[in-house]
Amino acid sequence: MKVSVKMETKRKKKENDNNNIRSIMRELPIYSESCNFEGYDASVLMAETAKLRSLITKRGTLEILIPLCCSTDPIRYKKFRETMKGISSKTVAYRLKELEKGGILERRSYNEIPPRVGYNLTTKGQELVESVIALLQWMRKWSLHTAAVAPELKNKR
Repeated sequence: MKVSVKMETKRKKKENDNNNIRSIMRELPIYSESCNFEGYDASVLMAETAKLRSLITKRGTLEILIPLCCSTDPIRYKKFRETMKGISSKTVAYRLKELEKGGILERRSYNEIPPRVGYNLTTKGQELVESVIALLQWMRKWSLHTAAVAPELKNKR
């Protein structure tokens, strides 16, 4: 049995005005019966998993991505510092550079005094954030499900 879900994403218009945002609806397949990865090479998947884990599990990475996904305006370094309590300035700066190098963020510097720098998600970064949000929704769904089932399990003992 195949079920699909509609997912809305924000993408920049490539036509006339780069500042306009339009929503694109696309369907993503979800399989409810079994998960089949037939045809994939397990060693390749494991290598890709290692790359993904090293990217998103580093301290501060998700804390950088979340403010970016909640705004279409560039986010300044100061905003990251405000939202990332307990993470050093050095770590924030290093993580921003890493994400820029990986094509997740776009850094824009403005020729002003005092200097101003803003960060935006690239298309690649937008897709990563959508995936992270989907994982968060999955976690929330199943944590609520587990919390609802837990009292039933206690009663059976």
